[in-house]
Amino acid sequence: MVSLYLSRAGLTVDPQKIELALVKLEEFLDDEHNSAEAVWSYLIPELGEGGACSLFGHLQDEPFELSNFLKVNEASRITLSRLQSIVDFVKRVIHVDWFGIYQTRQTPEGKQLLKLAYCGAPSRPLFPINEQFAATSNNVQVVMSGEARVINDVQEYVACGGEYYTCDPKVQSESCLPLFDSASNCIGIIDAEAFSKDFFTPSVLALLIAVCIKIPQYLPE
Repeated sequence: MVSLYLSRAGLTVDPQKIELALVKLEEFLDDEHNSAEAVWSYLIPELGEGGACSLFGHLQDEPFELSNFLKVNEASRITLSRLQSIVDFVKRVIHVDWFGIYQTRQTPEGKQLLKLAYCGAPSRPLFPINEQFAATSNNVQVVMSGEARVINDVQEYVACGGEYYTCDPKVQSESCLPLFDSASNCIGIIDAEAFSKDFFTPSVLALLIAVCIKIPQYLPE
C-alpha cells in the first residue's frame, strides 16, 4: 500500500517512516478521547473579482454549509468526525499552521474540490476542477494529475512561474498530496501550509503520506 502510494504520487520517502506514522495515526484514532465533533459549517473569506483569490481577513456574513453538498445522516456525521480527528492529529504532531482535507464532488457548478475538515484560518471551501483554474491553483493541479506538489519556498516557486492560489500571504511552504481510491483514481487532496520555509522535511512528509493512505476510508459517499 505504501509503495503503491509513493509510486502513484511521485514521491520518494522512506517507507518505514510512513509505516511508523500509520501506527501512530491508528493508535490516535483508536483512542476515544481523541474523537472530534463533526463540523458541518465554517466561515469562509470573501472572494476577489472573478473568484481568482480570496480577500484575506474579510469574511462572508453567512457560514458555508456542508449540508448543501452532503447527506445529513449518521454515516456522514461519523465520517466528518473521523476526518476532523485526523486534522487534530496532524496539527498536534507536526504543528502545521494550516491543514485541510478535500474530496472531489460533483456539484451543480461541475466537479469541484470540497473542503470537508480543516484547521487554521478560514479559506475557500470549493475549488473548480478544470484547466482554467488549474492555471492558478496548486490544489487543482494535484487532483487533476494525481501527482504530489511539495513547495518549501512559495516565493521562489511563484517567481519561477509555478501555479499557486494565494489565500494567506504568511504562507511560505505548502505541501499538497493526492488521495486515491482502491483503483488508484485521485479522489481528493490534502493541503498543508506553514509560515516558515523548508517546513516539509522527509519526516513531516512521511506523516502526511500516512494520513493520505488512511483518509479514503472515511470520505463520505
